[in-house]
Amino acid sequence: MNQKKHVNGGFSSSVGFVLACVGSAVGLGNIWMFPYRLGQYGGGAFLIPYLLFVVLFGLVGLSAEFAIGRRAGTGTLGAYEHCWQRIKKGRLGKVLGWIPLMGSLGIAIGYSIIIGWVLRSIAGSLSGAILNTDSAAYFAQATGHLGSVPWHVLVIVITVVILLANAASGIEKANKILMPVFFLLFAVLAVRVAFLDGSAAGYEFLFVPKWEYLAKADTWVMAMGQAFFSLSITGSGMIVYGSYLSKKENIPKASVRTAVFDTLAALLAALAIMPAVFAFGIEPGRGPSLMFITLPNIFRQMPMGRLFAVIFFLSVSFAGITSLMNMFEAVVESWQTRFSLKRRNAVLLCGAITLAVGLFLENEAYVGSWMDFVTIVIVPFGAVLGAVSIYYILGYKRIKEEMDMGRKKPLPAAFGFLAKYIYVPLAVIVLILGFLYKGIG
Repeated sequence: MNQKKHVNGGFSSSVGFVLACVGSAVGLGNIWMFPYRLGQYGGGAFLIPYLLFVVLFGLVGLSAEFAIGRRAGTGTLGAYEHCWQRIKKGRLGKVLGWIPLMGSLGIAIGYSIIIGWVLRSIAGSLSGAILNTDSAAYFAQATGHLGSVPWHVLVIVITVVILLANAASGIEKANKILMPVFFLLFAVLAVRVAFLDGSAAGYEFLFVPKWEYLAKADTWVMAMGQAFFSLSITGSGMIVYGSYLSKKENIPKASVRTAVFDTLAALLAALAIMPAVFAFGIEPGRGPSLMFITLPNIFRQMPMGRLFAVIFFLSVSFAGITSLMNMFEAVVESWQTRFSLKRRNAVLLCGAITLAVGLFLENEAYVGSWMDFVTIVIVPFGAVLGAVSIYYILGYKRIKEEMDMGRKKPLPAAFGFLAKYIYVPLAVIVLILGFLYKGIG
């Protein structure tokens, strides 16, 4: 089947596509949330519901977003218009598409601030400043009002420069470098901490099953939330990558590969972090305090701690920037196609808006509230909107035609049941539980 080439080009191979998607999916949630939740909600037992949800959301959720992007031949706004045009409501679809698109931009604004803290921590590790002072005080300086402006700006400049380099091929090339290096660096850390005295307690915390937790509702809720948000199912970001995908590629297969590598990244982060936390008798935590306070305290006590601190924060920066690239790209592509902007102008405008708004949110309390609102309200609502638009408004029959392309055999009948009657209701439940729990992702 002939495919009209996107103005931004396309991914040259399935490997490049998967690495780009893994780059989008692997982010801070894998690093500062998953290790804690794995141990806190049953250790090895937590992996059972988590892996079940990863398989379901990866296979059905990611496939839907990739497929609608490829079918529509464009990103968020055009894809929603395409879905709703089936019931002659294309204009409404275009309006609704702004909701998940604003979710991508909203996350990008907060993410750029946090990755700025990471770059500042790399510099502090290289100089020794983060290890020679109290890490809590160092973090407080970074997260104060306008505390990391140069690093915040640098994050956005790096992202903008990458996105200006040949669009889809530039994204592909960057992820082909950054993602393998990310996995390599975290593997080095995981091996190093395995030799620390007392690290066995960390492995016990992570992997010894506490089967009684499977009878607790919170375990299933947190596993579902972790899986859903870890895969970057936002109703926006993965759609644009799908629009750069060849008709020859097997979408469900690529979706499963993305989910597998995302899960491996989360497990690798757990193996690199929690054994070290327990080896030095530090109470395991989560969120920014784990990454910016707890871990520097550990590196301070480790032989060659400065080197391993640099390795850690460098790998985190790779994960953050590859995720940020996807958020930017979702916005940039839609502005290109909706307003006929030149790519250069769309990229620069996205970067400028991200920085302008972000400067007012650099205080940790402000960016925390901002990210809570975006991830509890806008992103899950956008994901639900995407799921409903694809599987109900456009219809399973039509999106299945797209998913069957590049496959030797058509999707089994069970796929449609999982999509319409399991996945879509669960996406709605994720939205509702986010409100009730004040965040589950």
